[in-house]
Amino acid sequence: MKGYLSIFALAAFVGVAPAFAATNFGMGGASAANLNTTTPAVRDNPNVNYQKYETRTTTRTYAVPVRQSNVGYTTTTNNYYTPVNRGQVYYNNNAGSSAVSTYNRSSMVRSQVKRKYYLAHPFFQPTEGKFGAITDISYNMNSYDLDFLLLPELIEENPNFDTKAKWSARGFALKEDLSYGITDRFAVLLMGRFDSTKYKFDWSSAPDDEMKDNGLNIYGAGVQWRFVDNAEWIATASAYYERQQDVANEFVLDLKGGYKISKSTIYGLLRGWLVSFDDKYYGNGITGSDEEGREASIFVAYNGDTQTTLFVEGGVGVFSVLDEDWTLNLEAIYGHYDWHGQASIRAELGWQPNDWFALTLYGKTSFFDTADGQKLDAYMTYYDDANQMQWGNLGQARVDKYKEMSVGGRIIFYF
Repeated sequence: MKGYLSIFALAAFVGVAPAFAATNFGMGGASAANLNTTTPAVRDNPNVNYQKYETRTTTRTYAVPVRQSNVGYTTTTNNYYTPVNRGQVYYNNNAGSSAVSTYNRSSMVRSQVKRKYYLAHPFFQPTEGKFGAITDISYNMNSYDLDFLLLPELIEENPNFDTKAKWSARGFALKEDLSYGITDRFAVLLMGRFDSTKYKFDWSSAPDDEMKDNGLNIYGAGVQWRFVDNAEWIATASAYYERQQDVANEFVLDLKGGYKISKSTIYGLLRGWLVSFDDKYYGNGITGSDEEGREASIFVAYNGDTQTTLFVEGGVGVFSVLDEDWTLNLEAIYGHYDWHGQASIRAELGWQPNDWFALTLYGKTSFFDTADGQKLDAYMTYYDDANQMQWGNLGQARVDKYKEMSVGGRIIFYF
């Protein structure tokens, strides 16, 4: 059957991280967008001490007596001095020679604490009266093989049916996050994401089916609360509502907690999505024409007969200051996305020359997924005696070689 792609209820393609980040671009793994790895991020709270360098000194301030026998009195001055062992020094005066004590000035370097608030930090959010803006541009890829296992009676009726295909989704995404600090610890966020994606079924023998889709894919709003922030610990809680066009309403809760050591923050994260689909079934499908020119469709369901599901992911990460203007963020995440689980890693390198602008590059890839080997229910349309189109069970489709990858960059402003 020659056909073209259709997005029946394509909850799979919402895209990242960071940012990126963290949900997946592919089926189910990206059923909700990640606003935390792209949370606009800067703080001016003086309780936060992300300093560029260690600042320690053991030099003391001494009250130094200056004894001058040749002038007949003793004075005291505050200065940075340390006593040293030296030989006697003699002064010639009218009363003769006498020994006096001297002090040698020691050079002291006192380094100043200079805080720099790194915009790519996963915990950053605007302080009171400040705006944060992040523009995220990414290229995303998801692919997997499908092997259709037809019902025996259908094999007899359709001996030439092409049962093997490779599904792929590739495209660019532009995501914009704008947040505003209500207080130093509480902020609000608005976001939107535009996608330009090419979906394709590459059949083993039949002509390929493909479709391009452009438009605003996701929009939403949320709140961010940094409820712990001291010299050693930091923690945030965020809640969002997102609308995925023609697919689902999503309610997202994000929790993070981190421990600060030297120039790094080691943290853990936990995210959950309550997804309410527009229809009871979601997955991928193709629609074309049968031999009589009537509409015919095949649909592969990731899950069925439910309109509400829960996605959960957790992981660990580390954010480090490599140099005065350079940062590195690493994350490892495992998520359960309703019908499959996935492990992924993400890395982001950031450059920030000042306090109001940063530029980052990131990459993310999956390295383990339980989708491989799963058999998903497949359906096909047919026409009854009254020439009315109906859905019937086609059999199953076995998934193999599941892959996901994202690369991109973020431009961050704080004003």
